[in-house]
Amino acid sequence: MQYLLLLYSDETRWPELTPAERDRWMAAYQAYAEALQSAGALRGSHRLAPSARAATVRITDRGTRVLDGPYAESKEQLGGYFLIDVPDFEAALSWAARCPSASHGAVEVRPLWRDATAAPR
Repeated sequence: MQYLLLLYSDETRWPELTPAERDRWMAAYQAYAEALQSAGALRGSHRLAPSARAATVRITDRGTRVLDGPYAESKEQLGGYFLIDVPDFEAALSWAARCPSASHGAVEVRPLWRDATAAPR
């Protein structure tokens, strides 16, 4: 079953890191992606541009509105994702717990719609 691991973090902290700290984080994400690849679970992943480059589109009775920024204003922003294919929700949770984002932000685990009937609980 396929799950999307949505990676959230406080993007304002990235510029505050030293170059060595940034290198360590990038190496941690690379190692995580390689572990997913070696396990045959990785189906795709990407890092997203900062939320300041986002726009939100809404259609109302007054027409189309385009707002600068992400849909939700919060301290933690969606910064990237991993699409994985694993046997079940517990396996997806296990991979999410190993993701570097879990230690400095949050990882939301969501089944793809076609697998929604196999969702937990």
